[in-house]
Amino acid sequence: MFSHVFVSVGDFERALRFYSPLMHSLGLELRFCERERPWAGWHSAGGARPFFVICQPHDGQPHHPGNGQMVAFAAASREVVRAAHRSALENGGTCEGPPGPRPQYHADYYGAYFRDPDGNKLCVACHAPMGEGEGE
Repeated sequence: MFSHVFVSVGDFERALRFYSPLMHSLGLELRFCERERPWAGWHSAGGARPFFVICQPHDGQPHHPGNGQMVAFAAASREVVRAAHRSALENGGTCEGPPGPRPQYHADYYGAYFRDPDGNKLCVACHAPMGEGEGE
């Protein structure tokens, strides 16, 4: 459905320190990183698109997080949701909702919400039923 998703950041190096371990915890691969531009993009393992890209605003104006906007990443398991949330908080993110079930969305929804250091809201969600040996 998507070609790419761009999220603007105010401090590229700080954002790269936040997003690199987060993307790794989700199993996403770095496709490019051009500090002089500055921008970096990730994609699913072995894939080409869609890309998730961080960059400073193209128009040179200051970054402003969007009200009501959020990027949600799919996770293969509840453990991946927990690992991504942990990574986000360990690397400068702030919690907007700890990992847990969200039955108001659907019976198997398990997600976590957080903001990056620039205030962009992100989510990691698993939509699969809880697997054997996998706790909340």
